[in-house]
Amino acid sequence: MSVRIDGDKSGLVPNRLRRLLDGPRPESVPGIVGTACTFVGLIDIAAGVFPRFRQSRFHAVAEVLPGALGPFAAALSISAGVLLLLLAHGLKRHKRRAWRAAVVLLPAGAVAQFAYRHSFFGVLIAAALLALLLRHRAQFRALPDPRSRWTALANFVLMSAGSIGLGLVIVNSHPGRVVGEPGLYEQLQHVVYGLLGAEGPVHYAGQTSWTVGYSLGALGLLTALTTTYLALRPEHPAARLHFEDEQRLRDLLARHGARDSLGHFALRRDKGVVFSPSGKAAVTYRVVSGVMLASGDPIGDVEAWPGAIERFMAEAKAHSWTPAVMGCSETGGEVWTRETGLDALELGDEAIVDVPDFSLSGRAMRNVRQMVKRIERNGYETRVRRVGDLSEEELDRVRSAADAWRGTDNERGFSMALGRIGDPADANCVIATAHRAAGGTQGPYGDLSAVLHFVPWGPDGMSLDLMRRDRAADPGMNELLIVAALHAAPTLGVRRVSLNFAMFRSALARGEKIGAGPVLRTWRGLLVFLSRWFQIESLYKFNAKFRPRWEPRFVVFRTTRDLPRIGFAAMQAEGFVTLALPRLLRGRPARVPRPCPHHHLAPAPTKTPAAGPRASQGTGAQAA
Repeated sequence: MSVRIDGDKSGLVPNRLRRLLDGPRPESVPGIVGTACTFVGLIDIAAGVFPRFRQSRFHAVAEVLPGALGPFAAALSISAGVLLLLLAHGLKRHKRRAWRAAVVLLPAGAVAQFAYRHSFFGVLIAAALLALLLRHRAQFRALPDPRSRWTALANFVLMSAGSIGLGLVIVNSHPGRVVGEPGLYEQLQHVVYGLLGAEGPVHYAGQTSWTVGYSLGALGLLTALTTTYLALRPEHPAARLHFEDEQRLRDLLARHGARDSLGHFALRRDKGVVFSPSGKAAVTYRVVSGVMLASGDPIGDVEAWPGAIERFMAEAKAHSWTPAVMGCSETGGEVWTRETGLDALELGDEAIVDVPDFSLSGRAMRNVRQMVKRIERNGYETRVRRVGDLSEEELDRVRSAADAWRGTDNERGFSMALGRIGDPADANCVIATAHRAAGGTQGPYGDLSAVLHFVPWGPDGMSLDLMRRDRAADPGMNELLIVAALHAAPTLGVRRVSLNFAMFRSALARGEKIGAGPVLRTWRGLLVFLSRWFQIESLYKFNAKFRPRWEPRFVVFRTTRDLPRIGFAAMQAEGFVTLALPRLLRGRPARVPRPCPHHHLAPAPTKTPAAGPRASQGTGAQAA
């Protein structure tokens, strides 16, 4: 026993020494260098803004770090700090351009250290970081993110706001040298003038006016230079679904579309797509805030899914995007986790109604039955038709009404919304409409009172895309139309209908049962509280009215620490969080170009909430 233990210990020293000589793991180098740049950048900003910090022992030690500009002017220190912070973010994301900038700036910083402070320690640190970058240059292969020249305007707005905020700190960082007592308006005016390179109304004793002036001027120059660079650099537009790719996806859906109820939503034209090498499978995605979001299962033959998933992961790695999948099925989750090593977490359940088993009879359906009968007695009638059976005039009226009844400024939906109504390529979609009785009060869209839109789910199914209703109509219009669609389904050859997605449905259901533990009850209470702002409990209860079967849906992610970022990106994609410029500064929204004269893009009134895909305002309990 002792011999074996001694043998193990004897091998520890060489192994540790070997690891020490080999240096950090290659995959950790970007994080190490990026963290160092962040540290030095924050110190440079503090050194330029706060005079006392420049006299502290901490700053005396920090000046020997590469990039620290101790003897230089405060203006250069602030500018260098901001640039280093921007550079650090790119290094952590493995960006090739950030690597090139670091390879240039690190030697320059080392030369500056030696020339102005004769610091060999600073040169050694710079050389060590430079050696890491050169040795592990293969870790910095990430391509640029999709971008347009609107990024320049966003940069100008954000940098200007940040410069004004930092400028106010600079103006107030010398309280003992201010002449008089300038108010907030004079301080703000001085900052704006200083950013433009002019002298402001605030005066200081001694050389402080030059320090403040140069610091503000440097911030203004930095804002101007970065905005000019972003405006003049070549564009890399975001991925779009081109006509040829859409046709390939439609061919795959024609052969394998019955497998996933979310398959048709892959035809959104604001998504990109990667195909397997054989072309028999594909993954559609959108990049939001550095997260590469796929939705639903891969399209096509299950045997070819691994090839498409491999292409998806390669694309994410090439751009240093965070890979994630929203709303995949249990089968899809198993394939994703097996092929990529990612993890999966149950997100909620999809409500599916089997048409042959649906009936309004029985005590469990009494509330729905009474609601439908009451609306029918009030004179409303329903029509369920294929999109191809509606005239262009009717489609225009439906699109206009759905857009007007949306209830939000921005469209919602991504993973379980098509984003358009009435496109000629979507002639197999189904539209259910509710109409007021003849002779009744007519609204701006005639007798139209509510709209439901379904997309195909293989040859014998359909998935709910959106629900919209006139707020002036009677409550229960959505229930009326769902029942009408289920009753009309056999004539359309439909045997199964996918309704809304209920997020955290199992937690809500188990938490309200007798015997639920304190943890589950607390979790359910939190979900009920969040339902004040998100349709969580209301969608679950609305779906449960129709006695569906529940199919779980999952989110696939790399690490637990990625979940907050993925959740935020998903909320952006679904339209719940909008990072947009002020309305006065926005241009006209970009339209997807028509792929061909006979394949036009209709307006996109369809959207879904992040908490409940394929449900829009006015659904469920809210409608009732």
